[in-house]
Amino acid sequence: MLKRKKQNKVDPHIRSLIKIVGEQEILYKPEDLISYDCDGFTVHKALPKAVVFPKNTEEVAALVRYCHMNHLPFLARGAGTGLSGGAIPLNNEVIITLVKMKQLLHVDFENRQAVVQPGYVNLKLTNSISDKGYYYAPDPSSQYVCTIGGNVAENAGGAHCLKYGVTTNHILGLEVVLPHGEVIEISREGAPDIPGYDVMGLLTGSEGTLGIVTKITVRILKSPQGKKTVLAYFDDVEDGSRAVSDIIAAGIVPAALEMMDKTAIEGVEAGTFPVGHPPDIEAFLLIEVDGIMAGLEEQIDQILEVCQSWNVREVKVAKSEEERSRWWANRKTGFGAMGAISPDYLVQDGVIPRSRLPEVLKEIEKISRESGLRIANIFHAGDGNLHPLILFDSRIPGETEKALQAGTACLKACADVGGSITGEHGVGIEKKEEMRFIFTDEEIDAQLDIRDVFNPYDLLNQGKLFPKPSRCMDVKKIVRDTVAVQS
Repeated sequence: MLKRKKQNKVDPHIRSLIKIVGEQEILYKPEDLISYDCDGFTVHKALPKAVVFPKNTEEVAALVRYCHMNHLPFLARGAGTGLSGGAIPLNNEVIITLVKMKQLLHVDFENRQAVVQPGYVNLKLTNSISDKGYYYAPDPSSQYVCTIGGNVAENAGGAHCLKYGVTTNHILGLEVVLPHGEVIEISREGAPDIPGYDVMGLLTGSEGTLGIVTKITVRILKSPQGKKTVLAYFDDVEDGSRAVSDIIAAGIVPAALEMMDKTAIEGVEAGTFPVGHPPDIEAFLLIEVDGIMAGLEEQIDQILEVCQSWNVREVKVAKSEEERSRWWANRKTGFGAMGAISPDYLVQDGVIPRSRLPEVLKEIEKISRESGLRIANIFHAGDGNLHPLILFDSRIPGETEKALQAGTACLKACADVGGSITGEHGVGIEKKEEMRFIFTDEEIDAQLDIRDVFNPYDLLNQGKLFPKPSRCMDVKKIVRDTVAVQS
């Protein structure tokens, strides 16, 4: 007797999602989902229920409405470069990935703005408008691959945010699909300050917990007339960090003011873009000023004077655009370069008053000694945005946990001097318990109340950004869910 070949049953929800986006725009087999089990924070991993690839706002809204009506948890994903676990599907979510919504829709040079879809790559915008003398200022280190939609979700910064600000300072309008599927548009075009609540500011940096951005209007800037870039080598980390504060105190606001310590320098010199930093140097500053050419030399002279007052060993001014580009490539590939000197690394992201740099760097050095793990420091020194990179080997039992504990200690050191636990990487799942370092339970509950206005059933990016709610919030959720079932 012939036996009928057994057919694999497809989940009814998967069939419904296929009807929305088409069979070619969905992944649901386990072997296809592995690539989506984490983002740039690889310590935690979980498989999604499915990954869907909408091509327009209408499909995003339809997917969200279906998930909302069927109580399916879901989240949005861009390029997956996030460093705090914000795109990890902890609850078997449907991932709505926006990478196929990648168009530059419109450029208005007269009003200095551009409209992009969320999957449009950050650096591609500058490359698309540079021939007209314009650029897009936010420049996270992953700008060659990260998307502007993801930048909005995390309120990403970058090396040049010291002078030009982070993503929120460059957003003029958003189209957003709310967690129940409604599409709204928010704009501040034509006015520096729109009356009423700053909903756009609330959504920017909300880490995908309040809505899914499907269109973005950004500010574009005229390229500066000139740039001057300096490398300053120091034999002492404290001297370099004190020079940072004195440069700002001198009235100079560089476009960028970056710092690396000895361990970080070892990594970048072993990486893809070595530039020949002295192997025995303890730290260097990478400083860039831009603007009208007539005033740049004077600023460079002032910077040199400050560095000399703090025992700088050597100062170099980039002689060409090629040399400047090599220095920046060396800096911007710094995180990945740690893979050349360590099997694994954990990136942290704290912020401190820049005047407290010397003491916090000493505390991080102490954390390194006590944990037995090397910690490299690559950071935006000008605005006090630290990025300790904890080097470890996950193959050694207990080292991953030790690295996480060291990361928490670094964030506590930042919070203890009046700083923050994140400057641009977001909270995600990595730092949600550390939110208690800077907020009381009442302040966290107030923020959860705001989330509940947008995302009342917590279906969108569940379990991110905030620590486990207090008892009163647990009671509220039980009551809310009971009402929902009864209705």
